Amino acid sequence: MNISLDQTIYPNQQALLPFALTDVLIEYVSENKQPLLHFWQLENTMILGMKDTRIPHLKAGVQTLQQAGYPPVIRSAGGLGVISDPAILNISLIVPRKDQTTDTAYEKMYQLTQLAFPELSITTGEVFDSYCPGTYDLSCGGKKIAGIAQRKIKDGIAIMMYLSVAGPQKERGQIVKDFYSTSLRQKFGQNGYPPVNPASMTTVSTVLKEKLSIAQTKSRFLTAFSQFTKKNIVQTDSHQWLSRENKSAAYKDKLSRMITRNEILDNL
Repeated sequence: MNISLDQTIYPNQQALLPFALTDVLIEYVSENKQPLLHFWQLENTMILGMKDTRIPHLKAGVQTLQQAGYPPVIRSAGGLGVISDPAILNISLIVPRKDQTTDTAYEKMYQLTQLAFPELSITTGEVFDSYCPGTYDLSCGGKKIAGIAQRKIKDGIAIMMYLSVAGPQKERGQIVKDFYSTSLRQKFGQNGYPPVNPASMTTVSTVLKEKLSIAQTKSRFLTAFSQFTKKNIVQTDSHQWLSRENKSAAYKDKLSRMITRNEILDNL
C-alpha cells in the first residue's frame, strides 16, 4: 500500500502549514523508502521563491499583491513566484532519492501527469514568458498548464507541481506581471526574473474544453499514482496522519523554520 494525503483548503493565516508538512513528509519518505502523494491548496496567495525576496523594490511589489487580494508567502523550495487559489491544485510526489538525478525526478512527475490525463498531449520545456519558468514546465499546445519545483532532504525528494485546473489564468498572470514590473521597474524581465506574458499560460479545463473540478483532478492522479507504483493507495487526512505517525513535534519544528523564513515580509 502507498499513501495519499489530503486536507481542506488552507486559509491565508495558515499558508505556511503545507510547506512545513512537506518537509516532514520528505523526511518520512527518506526513513521509510515509501512514496507518498500529497494534495494541498491555498486561498488566493502568491507563493514567492527565495530569489523573489532579493528583488530591489520588494515592498512595492508586495503592496500590489495585497491590493489584488493575493497576500504572499515565501516557500522553502527553489524557483520564483507562482499563484495559488482554490482552482489550482498543488501536488507533491515524494519519493526516495536513491540514484535519481534532478531530471529523472522531474520526469516522474511528468509521467504521472500524463497518466492522469491520457487524452492530452503534454510536453515539457521552458515557457520563458510564463511565471516561474523552468525546464520542466508542462504545456499543452504551447501554453503552460503546470510548473514543477524540487526539494531534497536527506534521502527523500519532493517533486512539487502546481496545476492550473480551472479559473482565470490570464488574471493570475497579470497579477504576477504587476508584481514583477512594480518590484523590478525598468529591469522587468532581466536578471533571471521572467518577462511575464499572461497569454502564455492556460488551464487544463480550457484545454479539455470542459469544466474540470479539483475532486475530479485528484481522482485522476490517485488512479495514476496507483498505476505508477503498481500498488493500491490508502487515502488519509494529512493532520490525522501527523498524529498517527507521532510527527507533531517534527511538524512544529518545520513550521518554526517557515515562520523565520517569512519574517522578511513582516519587516517590510
